[in-house]
Amino acid sequence: MIKAVFFDLDDTLLWDQKSIKEAFVSTCKVAEERYGLSPSQLEEAVRDTARNLYSSYETFPFTQMIGINPFEGMWGNFLDDEENFRKLKEIVPIYRRDAWTLGLKAMGVDDPNFGFELGERFPVERRKVPFVYEDTFSTLDRLKGKYQLLLLTNGSPDLQKTKLRITPELVPYFDQIVISGDFGRGKPDPSLFEHALSLMGLEKDEVIMVGDNLMTDILGANRAGIKSVWLNRHGKERNEVIPIYEIKHLDELFEILEKLNETVKK
Repeated sequence: MIKAVFFDLDDTLLWDQKSIKEAFVSTCKVAEERYGLSPSQLEEAVRDTARNLYSSYETFPFTQMIGINPFEGMWGNFLDDEENFRKLKEIVPIYRRDAWTLGLKAMGVDDPNFGFELGERFPVERRKVPFVYEDTFSTLDRLKGKYQLLLLTNGSPDLQKTKLRITPELVPYFDQIVISGDFGRGKPDPSLFEHALSLMGLEKDEVIMVGDNLMTDILGANRAGIKSVWLNRHGKERNEVIPIYEIKHLDELFEILEKLNETVKK
C-alpha cells in the first residue's frame, strides 16, 4: 500500500531552469544596452566561464555531493553554518564577478567593474522569477489528505529555503521537507532516502519517489528500494538508469497510485 509520495523540488515542482534562463535574459539585456552585445551569445559565454570556474574551486567535490549546480552558485548566499558552506559563502561573490567578467572578455569587452555589476544584478533578477509548473498545485491538491507528502531536495538549506520563501504556497502541502545540505549527503546516496523514510515512519514499499533527474532522484530511489517515477517533461533520452515508471505530466501519477494500491487490495 502506497502511503506517501516523495517529491523532488527543482525542475519537478519548481521550473528552476526557466527561472535561471529568464534571469540570464534580463541580466544580458543590460550588457546589450551598455555595449551592444548579443544577449544570447553573452549568456552562452557566461555559462561556459561559470562552469569552468565552479569546477576549479576546492568546494567543487562538496557541491557535487550535496547537489548544488554552477548556476545556483551564481545567486545563492550560502548562509549555512557548516565548514564547506562557509567556504562557499566566501567564494561566491568572487565567482559571480569573475564569471561575468570573463564572459564579457570572451565577447571582447574588458570591464571588471561592469562584470561585478552584472554579477550582483543576476541574483536580484533570479529572485524575481520563481516559476512553478502548471500542474504542480492541482496535483498536490489532489494528493493532500490522501497521502503523506515529503519534499526531498538536493542543495544548500539556505538556498532551497529561499526558493520556498519566494513560492510560499508550496510549503504547507508537505509533512516533511528534507534538504541534502542539512543531512550531509545528497541524492543519489540511499542513506538520504532512508533518513526520509525514518522521518515519516514508513517502509520503502509504502513510498514512491517522483523526480526529473535520472542520476539523482531515480538512481537514489532505485538504490534505496523505493519505487521511482521519472517525470520526463521535456522528452529527454533515457540513460543507463531505468525508472520503474515514466510520466510526462504530474497528473499521470494518479493512475500509477491507483494501480499500485489496487494490486495490494487484491
